[in-house]
Amino acid sequence: MPLQPNTKPFITCAVTGSGGTQDRSPHVPRSPEQIANDCIDAAKAGAAVVHCHVREPDTGKPSRRVELYRELTERVRDAEVDVVLNLTAGMGGDIVFGDTEAPFPLNEAATDMVGATERMEHVRQCLPEICTLDCGTMNFAEADYVMTNTPGMLRAMGKMMTDLGVRPEIEAFDTGHLWLAKQLVSEGIIEDPVMIQLCMGIPWGAPDDLNTFMAMVNNIPESWTFSAFSIGRNQMPFAAAAMLAGGNIRVGLEDNLWLGKGQLATNAQLVEKAATIVTNMGATLMTPAEVREKMQLTKRAPLAL
Repeated sequence: MPLQPNTKPFITCAVTGSGGTQDRSPHVPRSPEQIANDCIDAAKAGAAVVHCHVREPDTGKPSRRVELYRELTERVRDAEVDVVLNLTAGMGGDIVFGDTEAPFPLNEAATDMVGATERMEHVRQCLPEICTLDCGTMNFAEADYVMTNTPGMLRAMGKMMTDLGVRPEIEAFDTGHLWLAKQLVSEGIIEDPVMIQLCMGIPWGAPDDLNTFMAMVNNIPESWTFSAFSIGRNQMPFAAAAMLAGGNIRVGLEDNLWLGKGQLATNAQLVEKAATIVTNMGATLMTPAEVREKMQLTKRAPLAL
């Protein structure tokens, strides 16, 4: 695709994630109330979209509990500040094998692998505008942990999202994930307008060098809307790179804890810094209402159960 800088991008704030960051910074929110408050602060700072996981409030460990997602959703929906809600659907696909000479039985304490319906239950109940679809399987960072998303699982979850009227945001961690995403679109499992997030620098997916990034960008169909991010110290350089390549921006404590050397960040501070990059480059930010119109999103209250 020809490179045309995006002069009106939107910012997504990835508020908390599911990594083991809860004890590395006091600013990583844990409870639904804390996560919702960070969503509100991020929206005030310029984020049009908030991407959310939930954690166990007492320990900060990642969670799939539907009641935590419902509380988070209701708090964000009831806020005085408007923001597009994007919930993860990536949880429930973690396999951790045993010893290299005896991979079975699995490490049951660390493995969290469930079926498509269970992985999607919080999305069904909360009805966010967007939810993520991690479009591939990958060796993920540590030891023998595999982020597992089979083609069958992705087809099932993608169809559920489409049937619910929730827009999938395809998460692509490598070029093969883009290939599979195109297949899901061609089969009608994911419908236009198509959203994709390029996830750079996560071991052991696509590295965050610019050659790899542009290889990913050049494999995105021109009609799709993409965002991109890198983790750690390259978060802000990739905010600029994504915009220059025609995309949108993601920042937040899921991907990076630092505002500068020795200075732990808040989500709002990271959004403010990204927004400054946008305005310093002569561009303006999209509002939540503009994102909804562009991506044909539907804002709804959670189901009454």
